[in-house]
Amino acid sequence: MSETRRKYNLTGGRKRSLTIKLFRNSDGTAAIEFAIVAPVFMALMFSLFEVGWYFYANSIVDASVGDAARLIETGQIQKSTGTNDQKKQAMFNAVCKVLKEFGDCATRLTVEVQTFPDFASLASASDAATCADAPQDQRDAIPFSPGTELSIVRVRICFIYTTINPAIGVNVSEPGTNKRRLISQAVFRSEPYLTNGST
Repeated sequence: MSETRRKYNLTGGRKRSLTIKLFRNSDGTAAIEFAIVAPVFMALMFSLFEVGWYFYANSIVDASVGDAARLIETGQIQKSTGTNDQKKQAMFNAVCKVLKEFGDCATRLTVEVQTFPDFASLASASDAATCADAPQDQRDAIPFSPGTELSIVRVRICFIYTTINPAIGVNVSEPGTNKRRLISQAVFRSEPYLTNGST
């Protein structure tokens, strides 16, 4: 009887010992924890990089429209030599120097320069910006009218920004695409550069 009890106790002890070892075994714990944490961490990192790069690109577009407006406001474009098309290309090239780090300007950038007879006409203008992905006839109709001194001018830039986030975390692209249109504009009255002789 005592031998049977002893064998039972030994068998039960082995089972309890095996169970304890099983629960104490930490093999693979790190891999499981990494599998749980890694997607969240990667999504956070990609989101931070995407949003940061997007706001950087947006700020550069804003800066470029300010630079372009200054060329018109001070009469540098109007007083330059060449045809209107050549002046338009010079304006395009000046803006592209700032934005080319984000991609090929020929397929991403449009620059619109338009004058208005008064601020009321400007305020009532409801036309949307024409971007580089618009039909060719609309792109051909983009105005370039820098005016002369004291003209009321609107300079508007559209740049097609390609997002870099591979569908992980925050995606700032437009629905169904991996792109986003960055549009910025400046409105001003040109300086009396002919009267003052400013450059």
